[in-house]
Amino acid sequence: MGKGRGRHRSTDKEGRRTIDALERIPGVEGVIISRSIGGKSIGRHCAAGDFKLQSEMPGGFRGVLQTSKGIQELFIRVLDPSDAEVRKRLAERSVQYDA
Repeated sequence: MGKGRGRHRSTDKEGRRTIDALERIPGVEGVIISRSIGGKSIGRHCAAGDFKLQSEMPGGFRGVLQTSKGIQELFIRVLDPSDAEVRKRLAERSVQYDA
């Protein structure tokens, strides 16, 4: 965890595990932690460490991470944003909702 991760560099233990797993996906350059929002949740039945992929952006993807205190916004920097395999692997890590 020696890499700089943006302005906010800390998260809880489950969040670190999720970030490390995201960084191990081939094609991912790094994960940047953005702002933290306390008291929020990414959905019912979500535990600390759960990740939700939100959208594609220039240079990567945006997502949110559930922590023990609330949520943290993440930016996943990828080598090639149009790579379908990277998007598929990120989606597999993402929380799926039963509507």
